[in-house]
Amino acid sequence: MEPDVFDTLSTKLEAALDKVKGRGRLDEKTVDATLKEIRLALLEADVNFKVVKGILARLREQLVGEDVAKALNPSQTVIKAVDAELTRALGGESATLDLKGPPPSVIVLAGLQGSGKTTAAGKLAKLLKSKGRNPMLVACDLQRPAAVEQLKVNAKRVGVHVYAPVTSGDPVPVARESIAKAKETGCDTVIVDTAGRLHVDEVLLEQAADIKRVVGAHGGVVRTLFVIDAMIGQEAVNVAKAFQDQVGFDGVILSKLDGDARGGAALSVREVTGTPIMFASVGEGMEDFEAFHPDRMAGRILGMGDMMSLIEKAEETYTEEETAKAEQTLLSGDFTLEDFLEQLQMLKRMGPLQGLLGMMPGMSKQLKDVDIDDRQFARVEAIIRSMTPKERRDPKGVLNGRRRKRIAAGSGTTVTEVNRLVKQFAEVQKVMKSAAKMAGQQGAKPKGAKGAKGQAAAVRQLQQQMGGGGPAGMGGFQGLQPAPKRSKRR
Repeated sequence: MEPDVFDTLSTKLEAALDKVKGRGRLDEKTVDATLKEIRLALLEADVNFKVVKGILARLREQLVGEDVAKALNPSQTVIKAVDAELTRALGGESATLDLKGPPPSVIVLAGLQGSGKTTAAGKLAKLLKSKGRNPMLVACDLQRPAAVEQLKVNAKRVGVHVYAPVTSGDPVPVARESIAKAKETGCDTVIVDTAGRLHVDEVLLEQAADIKRVVGAHGGVVRTLFVIDAMIGQEAVNVAKAFQDQVGFDGVILSKLDGDARGGAALSVREVTGTPIMFASVGEGMEDFEAFHPDRMAGRILGMGDMMSLIEKAEETYTEEETAKAEQTLLSGDFTLEDFLEQLQMLKRMGPLQGLLGMMPGMSKQLKDVDIDDRQFARVEAIIRSMTPKERRDPKGVLNGRRRKRIAAGSGTTVTEVNRLVKQFAEVQKVMKSAAKMAGQQGAKPKGAKGAKGQAAAVRQLQQQMGGGGPAGMGGFQGLQPAPKRSKRR
């Protein structure tokens, strides 16, 4: 999904890059004017000044030169360069969490109070469990009264073991005992939730160092992940730097990436601390947690979407049979309201629709002033479920006034909403038939849930043929009446 934390930065960068469009040449004056806009966008997003300075210097070196001056498409040249620099700032290559070694492997979570460590512990446990590991959560945050109970709740929600003995005071013995407990219960991964502070102090640093020492005494792998609240901005990065210098950590978890902040922490932490961002928390649900991919995040910031993450999310959610059936339906061009209802049910399993649409190239700009409430889809679902099978297959042909009144009454909606759905679904049907025709001309065949990269490339090519920012009508179903985006209150 496209995190709200990057909304302002995305808007300002897109505005800066739009000014390059239509220019025949990319001369030095144009480059400097564009870089000035980019500089302001990054600084306003609370990106570290030294990081901004480095990004701009590298961009200018790439964009001012004989080769670029002869470029046929200045806009694409600048966008490609900015995309590469954002990817570099975010870490370049995707980093993986290496847990190879004698069990149990240990992951120590550190960070400031309120950074989201306890929630991140539950989310990480769920992710590792889905990858075939058997994690156990360990309660070593004994400073915050509700932390132990919260960890127990999270463990129950994701279905993993938890070690939270009734104790108070020193968490180091708890951490030491957790290794034996993990071996006893057959857990191969221990996730230690440590105490946070309002600021980095000697007590926090000594405690973290002691916990790392005792959990590593058994000879297994110990990885430390620092949880950063993306909403805090530069202060979070400064704290991470201090912790890294004195205790050390192997990677970063960005929490609250869906919050109303400016995104500076995400773009700064890799370069300031020298350690990679490994995971990002992108929502409130336990499933809203994902591996961090710098190139994909850069694409989201620039409004280019993230088809790979969208396809991977689909592969994790659907069986191969479900995917093959859906592809067959879409490629046939014979798309009915029954098919749409089935697709809607599948989409709901993947997560909030606003986030899914944000992954589609070109959709983020269209949706930036729209707040899509998933509850609106419940009304559409109710309308379709109130139809007979015949009405679902041919709504435009068989729905007379009497039938529409019956459907509105049965679904708790209005005739106006029923009419709007029928009208806009007819437009979507046209788009689906056009898409199926194009796919048929290219010899497209259903492949099930395999070949994510190939599917992503095919989707991009199809989007380009259908007008760039996505098929006409896909922003659609305006009958759902998306509301203007409102500022969030927390």
